[in-house]
Amino acid sequence: MQPSTQIPDPLPWAKLAGPLAAAEDSLARLDERLAKSPIRAGFVARTHFTDATACLWLDGELVHLDDLVLHDAHMDIRAPTHELTRARAVLRTRRRVAEAKPDWALSEAGLATLRGRGGQADREEGRANRKQGEGRVVGEDEDGDQDAADLDAPLGVIETDPHLAAAVAAVDAANARAERTLAGSRPRPERDPLVYDPDWDEDARLDAWRAVVEQTRTLPPTLAAAIAADAWDTIAPLQHTPWLGRLLAAALLRARAKTRWHLPCLHAGLKAIPRERRRARDAAAQLAVQLEAITEAAAAGLNDHDRWLNQRTLLARKLAGRRATSKLPALLDYVLTRPIVSAGMIAEELGITPRAAQDLVAALGLREATGRRRYRAWGIP
Repeated sequence: MQPSTQIPDPLPWAKLAGPLAAAEDSLARLDERLAKSPIRAGFVARTHFTDATACLWLDGELVHLDDLVLHDAHMDIRAPTHELTRARAVLRTRRRVAEAKPDWALSEAGLATLRGRGGQADREEGRANRKQGEGRVVGEDEDGDQDAADLDAPLGVIETDPHLAAAVAAVDAANARAERTLAGSRPRPERDPLVYDPDWDEDARLDAWRAVVEQTRTLPPTLAAAIAADAWDTIAPLQHTPWLGRLLAAALLRARAKTRWHLPCLHAGLKAIPRERRRARDAAAQLAVQLEAITEAAAAGLNDHDRWLNQRTLLARKLAGRRATSKLPALLDYVLTRPIVSAGMIAEELGITPRAAQDLVAALGLREATGRRRYRAWGIP
């Protein structure tokens, strides 16, 4: 029997009104602050790391932020653990969601890609785009107007040669037949029952979760994200990626245009909620906890942003009078995107030697983060 969830009808507005108003206000304030912030890119890049470590912390695994940064830069000081590998998977997924279009993660193609099944969807999308482009006149845009640069081309010339188009169509048909043949002759291998539950129908569970998300279209975006995150915890569509639900809830806030300039760190926000409150059994209390997690994430983001902006302002004073070819401004921009930086990371990013990187760090006056003679690292607290 598959678990299911139902949106309370009617919603307990008496219990949700306060947390909902606080979450809406905090998110709006942070996003407005980031809209014109000079360190917006650095803020977003740094919060990816903090949210990834918070995700593992919620699962009972401790991943040091320094180790994750070095592992992401392929400069590990020791063999990566399984937890560190999982944290980097969360990090890469967050980046993928943040860099894509706001509604991509919740689309069918986006979900397939995030699940690791995006190959077929990408091929079908490419074929559809190619078919839409067939028959378009050279220099003609989507509105049917010709570009001024292509007015010299003969009118009515097809973008592709008819013989070439026929050859491409024949190749596509052959590929389609080959895929059907392979699908019939080589069935998909069954998952190991020691690792995967054979009765766990991920597709059906995912459809149930998407149905719940569809029912939240008329609700405020913040409440819809809270319901989506809570429904993911209840339905558990994917066996080995339970953390994907909060990333999708954060993507829902972007898709509903509640946050335009950042991807909320819902794992970091939930980490600030006491453990006994995170396991509330009442449906209204669960939604209130999700809303409070959004509020905590936004409040922590505001504090971090103001602190990092202040540090940038202080360090920028040391750039006065430097020559135009100085690497210090690039170093300042880079150190804002990482919780810590090592000499090797700086050297690779700026294209200089590790010795020169240490000289730049001394000139900029960055704070020592490790206190070691080997594997030294610096950062902005």
